[in-house]
Amino acid sequence: MDGFLPVSTFWFTLAIINAGLAEQKGRSRLVWFLGSLFIGPLATLLIVVMARPDPDAEATAEDLRRYQAERAAKRSGS
Repeated sequence: MDGFLPVSTFWFTLAIINAGLAEQKGRSRLVWFLGSLFIGPLATLLIVVMARPDPDAEATAEDLRRYQAERAAKRSGS
């Protein structure tokens, strides 16, 4: 129990660092902070190795929502 405080301090500090790294990679800071509390150094590895999210994929999802909204408007207007 003597080494608990230094280990927990390291784990919490690593989670804060991972949150900052995740934000720089365009990912959710809160999600990666909470995930890092559970998986610690593995989360660091995942953040570093995983590619940034594709900005075109977000545009595609936005286009899909717009298309669905247009279809719904046509259905309700007909």
